Amino acid sequence: MMSQQIATFGGGCFWCIDAAFRRVRGVTQVASGYAGGHTDNPTYEQICTGRSGHAEVVQLTFDPQQVDFSVLLEMFFALHDPTQLNRQGNDIGTQYRSVVFYHSEEQQTLTQRYIDALAPTMGAPIVTEVSGKTHFYPAEQYHQDYYTNNPNQGYCSVMIAPKLAAFAEKFATYLDE
Repeated sequence: MMSQQIATFGGGCFWCIDAAFRRVRGVTQVASGYAGGHTDNPTYEQICTGRSGHAEVVQLTFDPQQVDFSVLLEMFFALHDPTQLNRQGNDIGTQYRSVVFYHSEEQQTLTQRYIDALAPTMGAPIVTEVSGKTHFYPAEQYHQDYYTNNPNQGYCSVMIAPKLAAFAEKFATYLDE
């Protein structure tokens, strides 16, 4: 039996990425947090300045026998616009950059292959950073599973709910309902 694996993705605000992956069969743990910067134990307030170097990320633990890393990549790239440099929509700053922190050579290779295959379909260059794993700092508790706990909050209802509906339609066969 193969052991659990880890994937770390940053694609703008972590609330949306977190909410989507919590629905995926085979993803056994989801944690919103910060990675890729130079500040130890950063706070949300430090992340928001853009000076900590960290990106808002979601770290997943998954069972590769139930969901393959390649499928997780496809999902990740469907959840955000990888052609926007240091932003996603109105969220602007390096903390919102598109990034995959790989945890193995296989993840690095699969990520680069996926980007290379996706690039001709995008209409603009893909700016997703592909970097080796780095220290992951879990975000404050109120950021964990934020969408489930705050579905009527403005950002959640206007920005996240439509993305989740499109995600559910596209990836229905992979979701727990």
